[in-house]
Amino acid sequence: MASSRPENNGQGKNIWLQIGRYSHLALALPACAVAGLIIGMGLDHWLKTSWITLTGLVLGCIAGFVELARAIMQMNKES
Repeated sequence: MASSRPENNGQGKNIWLQIGRYSHLALALPACAVAGLIIGMGLDHWLKTSWITLTGLVLGCIAGFVELARAIMQMNKES
């Protein structure tokens, strides 16, 4: 008796894996930039300075670009 369910062949898992990878690429840079900004603002408030916010934002952006490049190289290695 033939099954009425279509063969999946692992495609469902593969699609969700791709969605996860692409969402990681889309969120890595903004998340790092926001984290650096928040940490810099907190340090500025605590230390009563005004320049650490900009430094935190720049360091967060650099960290985001590094994470983005690392993730892209990892995706290229796997394919």
